[in-house]
Amino acid sequence: MKKGITIIGLALTVLAFSASAAMSPTMETSLVAVCKSTTKNSVVQFNRTLKQHRINKKLIFPKLVCNGQSLHDFALAHSANKVAQKIANYTNDMELKQAIAMNKLGDNYYSVTF
Repeated sequence: MKKGITIIGLALTVLAFSASAAMSPTMETSLVAVCKSTTKNSVVQFNRTLKQHRINKKLIFPKLVCNGQSLHDFALAHSANKVAQKIANYTNDMELKQAIAMNKLGDNYYSVTF
C-alpha cells in the first residue's frame, strides 16, 4: 500500500516538473518569429523582430534551435548570409551541435519548429 502511494507521488512530481519546464505560448511565438525573420536575409527586419519581441541576443542565440538546426546553421541553410554573420558572434555552435546530434536538448535550449 505504501509502495503504491510512493510510486503515484513520484509520478505526479515528475509530471509537475515537466509541465513547468514547458515553454510558454508567448515565448514560443516570439522565437518562431525570430526564426522566420532569420530566413529573410534582411538585417533591418531581423533587428526589428528582435526589438519587437524584446529578445536578449546573448541569452537566446546560443540556445535557440530552429527546425532541428542551430540558429546560425538555420540562417546559412536559408542563404541568409548577412543575418548569419550577425548571429555568429553570439553562438557557440560546437556545444549546440553536439547536443542536437546526441538528441539531448534539455531545459537549457529553446527548440521550435514551424
